[in-house]
Amino acid sequence: MKAKSASKENKAAFKKGLKAGIPIGIGYFAVAFSLGIAAKNSGLTPLEAGFASFLCNASAGEYVGFALIGAGASYLEMFLMSFIANARYFLMSCAMSQKLKPGTKLIHRLLIGYGLTDEIFAVGISQIGYANPFVNYGAIIVAGPCWWAGTFLGAFAGALLPGRVVSALSVALFGMFIAIIIPPAKKDKIIAGIIVVCFALSSAATYLPYIRDLSEGTRTIILTVVISALAAIIFPRKDLDTEGVNET
Repeated sequence: MKAKSASKENKAAFKKGLKAGIPIGIGYFAVAFSLGIAAKNSGLTPLEAGFASFLCNASAGEYVGFALIGAGASYLEMFLMSFIANARYFLMSCAMSQKLKPGTKLIHRLLIGYGLTDEIFAVGISQIGYANPFVNYGAIIVAGPCWWAGTFLGAFAGALLPGRVVSALSVALFGMFIAIIIPPAKKDKIIAGIIVVCFALSSAATYLPYIRDLSEGTRTIILTVVISALAAIIFPRKDLDTEGVNET
């Protein structure tokens, strides 16, 4: 009876995840299509771009990777920049691990970690009580293929369409990043100020002596680490938002 009850609960959780994954998948496809264009511009084939999305479920991390590939960056630069761009997932993983029932098998933890994007994290962490891994699985099964297919089709379209059309479609990627930074900037003046500083220093770095001689990837790594460290020291967060994370 206990096994049957758990199976029924998992089935209901899976259906809940499938439903939550539909709007996520639609949004992922649009963003991934733009990433596919960027991958094509960096010299990747559609299959390579799609496989990259299969391995990396992170828009910022993938874009950084594609940009560095296009710039001819070294493996070390790609590793460091991808590590920095995806560092927030360490925090999400820690929070999600506290949400799982003690004794949850390692295989469930690994599968959840693989598909732990910002949106799927929100779906999993918002569950009442302990999180059921099958909610995440349902969302991943819908959203994941949309992400991979979007990147593949974006790169495929980029290989077929005229150069001017590809260039125009590339603008969509900048729109994606604007959509990411504007909402938090409108809510927090400190974030808005930091964004302006990032733009200014990034532009200045291309002209400053010695720094301009560094590769684009190295400049980005240095600016990311320095600006984020100074922002954390000068504007520390006093209150941590732990809403939605239950004690275990």
